[in-house]
Amino acid sequence: MDDIIRTMRISSAGLRAQGQRLRVIAQNIANANSLATDPNGKPYRRKTISFRNEFDKAAGMDTVRVHKVRPDMSAFGKRFDPNHPAADADGYVLTPNVNTLIEMSDMREAQRSYEANLNVIKSSKKMLTNAIDMLR
Repeated sequence: MDDIIRTMRISSAGLRAQGQRLRVIAQNIANANSLATDPNGKPYRRKTISFRNEFDKAAGMDTVRVHKVRPDMSAFGKRFDPNHPAADADGYVLTPNVNTLIEMSDMREAQRSYEANLNVIKSSKKMLTNAIDMLR
């Protein structure tokens, strides 16, 4: 029974990590068209998330944790729009470095990982319930 509880703890750590990943992706998508408001300003910069294994002393095992959420330092795009308030002297406006196709792919992957961890928790809960029922 201890192994079932450990499995649930590992999966719940995965749920938390993937939930945070989904929030970062959603923030990127929501700001995919956020431009600067003046020529010296910068548009929204995409954020990335990284994970690491961390030893959980209370549980006595490694679990996944969010390591860092940091800005993606790739180059901004440019769009010719001389009438925009953030246009430079040549008429170009910097655009966010967010590619919605990549974000949607990442979202699907995170969603599937989230669902997989949720299914492990559901299965573990069912096994735990069945074990308790047998002991009655």
